[in-house]
Amino acid sequence: MTISKIRITDDVELREELDREYESSSRIQLCKYALSLATHVLESIRYSDDETIKEAFRISEQWQKGDVSMREVRQAAFQIHQMAKVSGDTITASALRTVGHAVATAHMKEHAMVASDYAVRVINLLYPGNMESVKKERLWQINRLREIKYLN
Repeated sequence: MTISKIRITDDVELREELDREYESSSRIQLCKYALSLATHVLESIRYSDDETIKEAFRISEQWQKGDVSMREVRQAAFQIHQMAKVSGDTITASALRTVGHAVATAHMKEHAMVASDYAVRVINLLYPGNMESVKKERLWQINRLREIKYLN
């Protein structure tokens, strides 16, 4: 069972359900899930297309096929975290942290759960005190991971 590394208002039972799905997932499945999650979060804040993010996604996808090194994955994730650090906006920074951890999932599968928690932080910031929105996000995450696991 993973423990959230960031402070968020969360639905503990749904996070535990996601964690169980995570535990029985391969790293490749989690990479696919995490990239899908990152796209979902960026769309939720209407973040415009960014070449650095597109390249990081491409590197993660190439790693899944065995075509790039872990060093390239780590560098791509680091670039996204640098973008978050200088973004100047808490919501954008949290969304970019989601993306950075999503890309870093290739390095360590635990990053998928951290990305999921950052996605909930984005929801907390967009809809303060709204547990229905948190539940909706966690259910989306659970269902998306299940879809990926059972399609791959």
